[in-house]
Amino acid sequence: MRPPAPPGVPARYWHAREDGRVECDLCPRHCRLRPGQRGFCFVRENVDGGLSLTTYGRSSGFAVDPIEKKPLYHFLPGSSALSFGTAGCNLACRFCQNWEISAARDFDRLQVAAGPAEIAAAAVRRGCHSVAYTYNDPIIFAEYALDTAIACREAGIANVAVTAGYICDEPRRDLFGAMDAANIDLKSFNPDFYRRVVGGRLEVILETLAYVVHETTCWVEITTLLIPGLNDSDAEIRALTEWVGGELGSGVPLHFTAFHPDNRLRDVPRTPLSTLQRARQIALDAGLQFVYTGNVVDEAGGATHCPNCGALLIRRRGYEVEVVGLAGGTCTHCGTPVPGRWDAARLGKC
Repeated sequence: MRPPAPPGVPARYWHAREDGRVECDLCPRHCRLRPGQRGFCFVRENVDGGLSLTTYGRSSGFAVDPIEKKPLYHFLPGSSALSFGTAGCNLACRFCQNWEISAARDFDRLQVAAGPAEIAAAAVRRGCHSVAYTYNDPIIFAEYALDTAIACREAGIANVAVTAGYICDEPRRDLFGAMDAANIDLKSFNPDFYRRVVGGRLEVILETLAYVVHETTCWVEITTLLIPGLNDSDAEIRALTEWVGGELGSGVPLHFTAFHPDNRLRDVPRTPLSTLQRARQIALDAGLQFVYTGNVVDEAGGATHCPNCGALLIRRRGYEVEVVGLAGGTCTHCGTPVPGRWDAARLGKC
């Protein structure tokens, strides 16, 4: 038997318009909805003249993952995260590799009912250090994520957002103010790519990255999925990495990950390892200190080295993690502090 349709809860980010519609103020789309209409994300609906989040309390599934899978390499290495998501998205990436969830229009896939307190309790019960809001973008279920984040902090559990960062100012402050860490996609450094392939605006993502890095205590790592022929040129990678170093700082970790054919880009080949290695070298040459490769077997691209003496600090083989030269957030060889969040005792607190 299928579960009942999720009842939804009143949303927080909207205002009424003089023409009788409601306008969603969560993301830059500013969807304007008549009664019964849903926004681009398909989860926020005009119900009786107000905005409702229809997926509150329902998840597309839960899993216990290594934190490195988010990917986060400078946040509680070797720890576990209780991961969950809902359905829908406020972007339309042609290459989305979670498209069955992010593009869902059938809420029968939301098989798991769980309130914020239940999620926090499950994380504690399973020995997880954090809860990760992932699979689809937590921006579109912000109210659910925020209530869950409060419950997690009360239980001593950290909060992690995996997001594309396409969000307006007020919810941006609320969401990232509740997070201990975030992996934010920087899908390209080409505005045209964002318009044609992603369905959004690059400048919004750059604003989000700058805000979270400079105005919050949330730890940030960046992921760029390199797609052959679309966003993997030397010139674009160089521009992207120079912006990260100049605007965010050389200590912000950057992950270059491999694309595989999926969704509406099934005719594009997989990303070669050589492309990721080339991108990593460009980023290192631009002065970034922590550059990683992902979705491939590349031990060198998964290792963390001291930015001062070059000593190996963390060795990674897939999701196997061995801390070999880091103690208390400093290099054991030369004493240099390494940016990150290494101490679980300081996280997940109100």
